[in-house]
This record gives sequence, C-alpha cells and structure tokens, in this order.
Amino acid sequence: MASEVEEAAPAGGAEEVKPYKIHVSSRYLDLTREKLEVTRLPHELSEPKSQDWWEPKSRVEPLIDFWLEQYSWRAQEDLLNTELPQFRTGFSIPSSEAIVRIHFIHTRSSHSHAIPLLLIPPFPFSNLSFGHLIKLFTDPEDAAKNQPFHLVIPSLPGLGFSDALPNNTPVISSTAEILNSLMSRLSYPHYVVTNAGSGAASPAEIDFQLVNRLATCYMSSCLGAHLISPPLSQPKLKEAPIEWAKWSIASLLHAPILGYRSEDFSALERSGYVRPSKKSPTPVQFGLNQLGLREPNTLAYALCDSPTGLLVFAMRSLRLLSPKRKEKFTPTELINFTQLAWLPGPEASMRFWAYCVRHPETVEKQTPMKPKVGITVFLGDEPSADANADVEENAGVEAEANAAAMEQDEAKDCYTCPSWANAKYNVLYKHRASGKSGLLAWERPELIAAGIREVAASIARWDSRLRRTTAPTVAPLERVVVHSDTANEDTPSAPTRPTPAFLAPPTAEERGHPIREISEETAVDSNENIAGNTPSPGLKAPSPAHLAPPADQRTHPRREASDDTAVEQSANE
Repeated sequence: MASEVEEAAPAGGAEEVKPYKIHVSSRYLDLTREKLEVTRLPHELSEPKSQDWWEPKSRVEPLIDFWLEQYSWRAQEDLLNTELPQFRTGFSIPSSEAIVRIHFIHTRSSHSHAIPLLLIPPFPFSNLSFGHLIKLFTDPEDAAKNQPFHLVIPSLPGLGFSDALPNNTPVISSTAEILNSLMSRLSYPHYVVTNAGSGAASPAEIDFQLVNRLATCYMSSCLGAHLISPPLSQPKLKEAPIEWAKWSIASLLHAPILGYRSEDFSALERSGYVRPSKKSPTPVQFGLNQLGLREPNTLAYALCDSPTGLLVFAMRSLRLLSPKRKEKFTPTELINFTQLAWLPGPEASMRFWAYCVRHPETVEKQTPMKPKVGITVFLGDEPSADANADVEENAGVEAEANAAAMEQDEAKDCYTCPSWANAKYNVLYKHRASGKSGLLAWERPELIAAGIREVAASIARWDSRLRRTTAPTVAPLERVVVHSDTANEDTPSAPTRPTPAFLAPPTAEERGHPIREISEETAVDSNENIAGNTPSPGLKAPSPAHLAPPADQRTHPRREASDDTAVEQSANE
C-alpha cells in the first residue's frame, strides 16, 4: 500500500508551483576548483595492462585539466536556465512532517490534442540531462501522425535539485505518490507514464519499480505505461495458469506459437537466461543493478569529498550501460553529468539506491483490473563479421581485448519475453527491438517515443479522459490529499517568483546531519536576471558541447601530474 502523502499546508507557500532558476554559490565553485587542483590519482602500471579491470587514468587526467581550464559551469548554468522550463513545488510526508521539494521540467505542447506524459529519467541521472528530448515529445515533425505530449520530467527525491526523502521512508511508494500528486497539481488528472531506460539495468530496478507502481496503484489517474526491458519472470502456475500453460508449451517445443516468437528463444539464450529453480532462486543482475549497493555512507563520504571520484564513478556507469557507444560523450557532457550530482551532493541518491536494495517493496493491486502497458524489449547483439574483425584487430593487444570482453559481458541485457507480461498486465503494444538498450535516451530516443505513443493511441481510442486536457495553472492549492480524485477544483492565484538562495559548502555543524536537505544555505535557486516569461516549449534543446572555448583560446593546464601521480598546482601560480 502506498504511503500517504499530502501537500503542505498553505502557510509558507511550500505547495506552490514556482518557476525555478539554478544559481550555484561562487564559494562552492571555488571549493570545487581547489579540490580538483589537489587531486591525487592512483598509481597504474603501464605494462602489462590489466585483464581484469578498467584502467581509466589516461582519460581521467585530461578531463581534470579540461574541467579546470576550459569548462565553465556559469555558461552551462545559463544555458540550462535559458533553454529548460524549470519549476519546483513542495510536498509533506505526514509520518515525518518534512517538506520535500521536487524539481521538474514542464513543457506544454502547442498542439490541442496533446496528452500529459510523465517521463521518469533513468536513475541516477538528473532531469536536467534530458532537455534534448523535449522537442521529440512536445513538437513532433508530423503531429497528426505522431502524438504530441505535455511533458513533465521530474528529478527524483534526492537527485539533482529535488530534496531527499526523510530517513526510514519507503522510497518507491512515497516517490510514486508524490509524482502522481505532482501531475494532479499541474491540472493533469489523467496521464500516461514511460521509462527512459532499461528497467532491468536500473540500480535496484528503480526505474521499473516506479513506473510499475504508478501503473498498478494509480489506475484512476495513470491510464497507461510504457515499460522498457522490464525485469519480469516467466508466468507461474498458481498466479496465471493460462499464461503458464502457453509458455510451457511454447518453450517445450521451442516453437513460435501462442504469442511467442523464435526471436524470443534466441534472445533468452544470448542473455544467459536460466530457468528459475528452488536450488538457484537468486536472479541474474544486469547493468548498474550489478553493483548491488547496500550500505551507502561509505561510498557517499568518498564521493561527497572528491569531484574526481564522482567523475570516475559517472564514467564507469556510462561504460557499463553502453560499452560499445560509438558517439562518445564530449568532455563538457561528462563533466555536466558529474556537476549535476556533485553540486547538490550525491549522498541522497546513494541512500535512495541502498534503501531500495535493502527494503524491496511489493505492489498490491487496488482493483482486479490489469494495468494497461506497452512493452519494449531488446533482442541483444547478433554475432557479426564486424565483431570478428574487432577481435582480429585487437589480437595484438590481448589485455585490452579481454577487458573489452569483460565489459561486454557485464553489459548484457535482461531479456523478457513480451508475452510474459500478459500474466500481470493488459498489454496494448509489444516491440522487440534489435541490439541492446544501452543509453536509450541518447542513442535511440525514438523507441521511447514510439512505445508511449502506441500506448496512448490505444487508450485514447476508447477512453475520452486522454483526449483533451485543460491548461494548467502554476499556483498554490488550499489542500490536496493525494488519493482524492477531486484535488484540483480550487481556483488558484497568480504565481510568485522563488526567493533566491545559494548552494554553499556545508558548515561543520551541517556535516553531522545524515539527511541531505537543500536548505536556505544549500539551495540552488536564484531570481537574478530572470526573464519575465517561462521559456517556450519549442526552444531548441541545449547542446552543452559547444560551450568550451576554441582551441586557440585555451590556456595551458595549471595542474601537473608528477611521476608519482600527485596532482599539484604550478609553481608559477
């Protein structure tokens, strides 16, 4: 049962939906520079290369120099504030009386037949990394054929510039209830939701758990969901005897019958599928889910004190999700990913992750009806001539080839037969895509859009609740209880601008508190130089990579790596 979440009382205006601008304190940026300048990197033996692990030093050192000498957070900050329509609003958790402020991107489509869409960013990415998706969903090239959406992309509690949930709060159920209440507060009483990455590869399967809970526990408001690589198991006799019988017959005959295809069996073999048994009940883990974080504070203390450590953690996560990515992220993009975790602090995301690992939550259906979903799965990579050529090319570098093979094995996708979903869901759409899921929001975002469009079209054909929505208002509500279907009947007043506050380094007293909170000293917020209107939805998505200065304007790095890998400032400074 989802934990009860209510909006805050009107006093103080925490429940008001306010336009939001990022402004990081210069003191914190100076602290970041100081830490980068005294970075000490580990020793790495030049020869022979390790066959067992990744050795990132050759890539990390140039990135630190780039971060110090060429990267400009202020330029990135201005770009994010200019291009992305950002807002923040608060919710209270009755069990703790704490107010949790959620940061989100909200763009309304100009098309009259647009449908509200809640897009869950892949954990642990910030919503600010997905501005390039706005036009794809809100203003498609052929809106008559491609369903447009009113797009909401939240930052999950504790990530980016959203406050963390209080300790000992069930994170999945509370987050799902907050997100459902957010859509209601934006005057979207009915909406659809989609993942933006593989559910099985997500840490602790967080991405899947959130969308699954919204689709299952909030069927009166969340009318449909698009699940990407969901970690579903084969049907069980006691739970779904008909679907169990279909799977048993199809798998026994290894035949494309009863909703199954030959590609399903090939993909299961490639992903290393093993029939579950009482002797081996532990499921195989995929993607970042392999890391299995159970105790967050040890890692949090290290990453909170080291921007370089957080950079390497981000690089490793990206490599694990998509080791064969041809179009590499630019240095600016890699540092943006790191900054969006470093500036607010990564500790809350570590705790969110660890809580999900240690306290898995079960979903209790509220009605006998099955949730309406679409399923997109990935068949995996077929062995090809190109792969053999790569092996021959690397034959002279055995260690690197072995390390690459290890990464490929770690990056295996979980394969779920789409028909397995029939046991729990009303499946409206199935798509078996080639290749692996990888970093889907960057590599193949059209698959995300295609899946949720098919789900929305199937629902809208018979459910008029999705066909037309009224324009939302950005204003306070007197009181909203999440489970109420009539939460938004009050007439709101005009919005007010947020009070500026800055992200500053923690004081000695603040370091003793285990719960991260973006307080008045650490909030990332400003009303300086704010334009009178919210940016229009049709604005071009940001391209952070162009913001680095031209090569002829770059100064020589001030940081030098000595023979023993100590990182020091130049004596001339």
